[in-house]
Amino acid sequence: MSDVKKVVLAYSGGLDTSVIVKWLQETYNCEVVTFTADIGQGEEVEPARAKAQALGVKEIYIEDLREEFVRDYVFPMFRANTIYEGEYLLGTSIARPLIAKRLIEIANETGADAISHGATGKGNDQVRFELGGYALKPGVKVIAPWREWDLTSREKLMAYCEEHKIPVDFSNKKKKSPYSMDANLLHISYEGGILEDPWAEAEEDMWRWSVSPEAAPEQPTYVELTFEKGDIVAIDGEALKPHEVLETLNKLGGDNGIGRLDIVENRYVGMKSRGCYETPGGTIMLRAHRAIESLTLDREEAHLKDQLMPKYAEVIYNGYWWSPERRMLQAAIDETQKNVAGVVRMKLYKGNATVVGRKSEQSLFDESIATFEDDAGAYNQKDAEGFIKLNALRLRIAAGKGRQQS
Repeated sequence: MSDVKKVVLAYSGGLDTSVIVKWLQETYNCEVVTFTADIGQGEEVEPARAKAQALGVKEIYIEDLREEFVRDYVFPMFRANTIYEGEYLLGTSIARPLIAKRLIEIANETGADAISHGATGKGNDQVRFELGGYALKPGVKVIAPWREWDLTSREKLMAYCEEHKIPVDFSNKKKKSPYSMDANLLHISYEGGILEDPWAEAEEDMWRWSVSPEAAPEQPTYVELTFEKGDIVAIDGEALKPHEVLETLNKLGGDNGIGRLDIVENRYVGMKSRGCYETPGGTIMLRAHRAIESLTLDREEAHLKDQLMPKYAEVIYNGYWWSPERRMLQAAIDETQKNVAGVVRMKLYKGNATVVGRKSEQSLFDESIATFEDDAGAYNQKDAEGFIKLNALRLRIAAGKGRQQS
């Protein structure tokens, strides 16, 4: 007999997790609690309630986490200008710690023995969910059906549904997208199908959030973003909540063909994976944030922060949001953001998000010093001679010893 009496499942209401509900009930003879999070995936989450009820689930959690997601996860990550392997804006990665946290909280609230998820044994998400779970509840049992069952294809899943009378819209079973997709307020991702060939170009009708740059408007869109402590708090002078900021920028960016990405990335589990992403709002946010930092951060502070960023990105990508190293890095990053305030003007045009203006009361840009015109003695150019000679001293000594400098 199983020692699991109750399990909390991260439940989307789709085919895989609907099968998992029934499979858990049969395999573990346990009660299933479902948790469905609205993190801005763009689809109604409330229908998941009826689907869960039809499967005999009595405790059903459906929660709007959009505000918490952007405020406590996306914004802190963007303060670091975080990108993984030079390109990926970590849209899937950053959503997982929030879901893991709520899984554990609900397990505590309901007295559940275990948590469960629908991530496969080939991907990163299994690692992210489970590292979060163990960090927040060390003794929790994790059930990962894809690592246990023999339902290894969509056809087998559909057959299981028919056999167990699981309510699935069979009339649409042949209309399913050929891609494996994940969406939240920060991005939508596409994997599988023709994308498994790294040489094959993504089909135009795959993209859902953005027009192609070629089809974008002939006239640019200008937008002004107001920052406080490294976060965007207003667009064109209108104060917005964090999730409203991202929703607005997604619309502006998508309409102008901004934020498409096609990459091959290194998964934490060891394999390379080709994926396509749409991150319109995040692309604008990243460029605007770097622009306001260029005015307000000290040079060495900015350079050290850039050195820390790849490690911070790796920590998040690999699922260590709840680790001491992430908290340590976050504290350092947040300390740099105290004076990152002002306004950035962006020009959005045919796939490009270009910074065309920036201003800040905290600006370290001194026009009287930087000017190419007469600076009235603000900067003594003769000082540069000694500066250069001192910095060249070690090079001159080495050259004097005949050491080659090739």
